[in-house]
Amino acid sequence: MAKKILIADDEDRLRKLITDYLTREGYQVLEAADGEAALDIFYEDREIELAILDVMMPKVNGFDVCKEIRETSHLPIIMLTAKSEENDVLNGFSYGADEYISKPFSPKILMAHVNAMIRRADGFSENGNEILEAGGIVVDKQRHMVRVDGQEITLSVKEFELLTYFLENRNIALSRDKILNGVWSYDYFGDARTIDTHVKKLRAKIGEKGAYIKTIWGMGYKFEIDE
Repeated sequence: MAKKILIADDEDRLRKLITDYLTREGYQVLEAADGEAALDIFYEDREIELAILDVMMPKVNGFDVCKEIRETSHLPIIMLTAKSEENDVLNGFSYGADEYISKPFSPKILMAHVNAMIRRADGFSENGNEILEAGGIVVDKQRHMVRVDGQEITLSVKEFELLTYFLENRNIALSRDKILNGVWSYDYFGDARTIDTHVKKLRAKIGEKGAYIKTIWGMGYKFEIDE
């Protein structure tokens, strides 16, 4: 069965272009011309496996759509926008977006992002019921669930993958390039600074446990629990 992808953009020509590319890649596409319609589709069809959301949409903007989806789902989300200021990128990540692509962009690059994110999501679903535990943090890979001191917390897909990667490589110094390869894979075309943004959000969400993620200046990060 073809995997379902939601594309929400009020620009008809761009939406059709993306839909054509996705269809050629074998995906089933659900289209929305505004944020309100995007949310209606999301609630009606919980088999959607990825959402592509434009930021500047009528009725409900893309950031608010992303925020509402993230309240109940770990669905991978790609944000599209004509804005490219750093604050706008950080805003998108703060609402739980996994990727951020600025217009204009190459549809082929977008497809590479989509395919990579779908592969990553499939990989996590096939890994079995593996539980990772460290310092009061519990990661259930099969159920895509994280608990900190017994309290369940909500992470975006990339935040979940990043935390999992840190726990799987506990006490190992990880360069930004190694993290990009391990979490985003070589299909990622963005800037390594996105790691810093995701680490900042992850630290905030896991509270005092965020201190376990040590910054190695000039290199990257290490997940280490002080004994």
